[in-house]
Amino acid sequence: MLNPRLGTLILMIIGAAATRLLPHPPNMTSLTALALFGGAHFADRRLAYAVPLLALLVSDLVLGVYWSWSSMAWQPHMWLQYLCFALVVTLGMGLQRRGGAVRTAATMLAASTLFFVISNFGEWVFQPWYPKTAAGLLECYVAAIPFFGNALLGDALYTLLLFGGFRLLEGRFASLREPGLQHA
Repeated sequence: MLNPRLGTLILMIIGAAATRLLPHPPNMTSLTALALFGGAHFADRRLAYAVPLLALLVSDLVLGVYWSWSSMAWQPHMWLQYLCFALVVTLGMGLQRRGGAVRTAATMLAASTLFFVISNFGEWVFQPWYPKTAAGLLECYVAAIPFFGNALLGDALYTLLLFGGFRLLEGRFASLREPGLQHA
């Protein structure tokens, strides 16, 4: 049987991942926020990585974004995106003992930027859309700027909802508090 804190964290992450099934502007999703949230709130490192990454994988499969598991396995740019989300979980772990609104916001901004830089580099390297030159890389980043704006808005919104919502729940229900840790 799950303890109330663990069950609530898992349900919040699954719920956030499920928002991908709702209509939304391109790249305005909960993914970076849920990876950051998982890293910040799961005391068990295995769960901190497993729950957000599994939520991402399941939502990808439900959406059919990558058509099938076999086609996804052969798309290196997708694995690079999963690596980015694992790095975001790691950034979230830095919030476990030293949280706070400003630090959480700064970490969210760093996570969003990290994902933008690495995932678009992966698109440039692994996709045929841009020439494999410095100018092609710059063109790839410039073309992605509008999506980065949406990503930042989504990351900010969902970070506020997840972190703020859980903070409110912790204040209301003692069984959700983890002794000795101050969460963002």
